[in-house]
Amino acid sequence: MNKIAVFGKPGSGKSTLGQHLCRVLQLPFYPLDSMLYRPDGQRYERPEYERLHQQLLSSERWLIDGLGPLDSFYQRLQAADTLIYIELPYWQSYWLVTKRLLKSLWEKPEGWPEGSSVWRGSLESYRYLKLSPRFWNAEFEQRLEKYRPDKKVYVIRSLAQLKRFVDNYQQGDYCEK
Repeated sequence: MNKIAVFGKPGSGKSTLGQHLCRVLQLPFYPLDSMLYRPDGQRYERPEYERLHQQLLSSERWLIDGLGPLDSFYQRLQAADTLIYIELPYWQSYWLVTKRLLKSLWEKPEGWPEGSSVWRGSLESYRYLKLSPRFWNAEFEQRLEKYRPDKKVYVIRSLAQLKRFVDNYQQGDYCEK
């Protein structure tokens, strides 16, 4: 596993999983938000984002978490050798976004883009969650299945399964698909 794409709804644990896998596998970690937003919290212009994204995809090793613009998302799926889709129930994603927001009252979430408002980001996450069924659905999962012959594809559907995935990767032997 040298090129890993981790994706799913907001609040599903993508960054937490990504950071863990990068420590274990010694991969560079690239949260998509750091490619979409400048350190001051402003969005990169689209050409700058695309340049950064293409540069990463052409490198030998990476883990990128997030969705971003759809054309770049599908480029990432093509370039990756491992796809990890975290598909938690919607109520759980809403709860995890709320939990992250509440915890941010005391400390900034790990990996949160410098200069970005957790409050605004959380409101954006809630809006995105409301629209998510249009994208994260059975049709998307069917498209994802087409990658299985050439890539490792993991679909994680619960926090218990996510924990098992993390625990097993600490031992370096995760096989469940």
